[in-house]
Amino acid sequence: MEETPYRKKYVFDGKGVLALLGGMLAGSTVVAILNVVVMYVFKVNLQYNDIFLILSNAGLFLGAIFAFDYFICRPSTGKKLNFNFSRTNMMTYFLVFPLMFGMMLIAEFITSQIPVTGPFFGEYYNYFNKLMEQMTNDPATLILLAVVMAPLFEEIVFRGIIMKGLVNKGMKPAVAIIISAVVFGLVHGNPWQFVGAVLLGCVLGLVYHKTKSLLLPILLHAFNNLCSSILIFYNKTESFADTFKVSEWLILGIGIVIFTTFYILFMKKYRVHYNDI
Repeated sequence: MEETPYRKKYVFDGKGVLALLGGMLAGSTVVAILNVVVMYVFKVNLQYNDIFLILSNAGLFLGAIFAFDYFICRPSTGKKLNFNFSRTNMMTYFLVFPLMFGMMLIAEFITSQIPVTGPFFGEYYNYFNKLMEQMTNDPATLILLAVVMAPLFEEIVFRGIIMKGLVNKGMKPAVAIIISAVVFGLVHGNPWQFVGAVLLGCVLGLVYHKTKSLLLPILLHAFNNLCSSILIFYNKTESFADTFKVSEWLILGIGIVIFTTFYILFMKKYRVHYNDI
């Protein structure tokens, strides 16, 4: 039997951190320079336009991805950064989407326990709300940013680069999943999104680890953000409890039942395996 040649894999370490941060800075700088050019030529400040939000988001993440690819992945592996986006059978979708939804409900309950009043939390929460309100009032822009761009770019960075790079380095998958989820939560920059991002990041990491396909985490991330966007559009809140006028404890109970059931099914009944690219 012919032996499979050894394939070098990229790892995520201190150099990887610097590459991501440097790429983000470079991408943001390019967008800022573009805005200056547009102001000089067309007398229009893009910062007051939704297009600037889109360009800034794209510049930030594309810069990070390009920098990691060019300075870390290619020198260490001899190949460009590449990910497996394989589709899976329908049964897997029936398992992972309820799994994600159950964790969304659990995350909502835990988030609801974080204070929104007081000398510190009150001022911080008001600042955070005003910041969110200033982002955009256009549903199309919000959908593009939250449901399309964020899931694609963030899953490539946090699961595809950070988590996978840590596993390639020899770290236990469970530890790599938790670390990437915590970093994912920290970049949101506030305690109310941190909790949900960490918990949901753990589910996304688990699904990526089991399926070896980045497609499912992207779709699950988009599903979570779409649910939040719909709640905001129709009820000005991301809370299922507030929307349906039920107790947060009921939301927690439903979440635990759904998550536990589909976690067991996913872990014990899952039989799909892909070759990692």
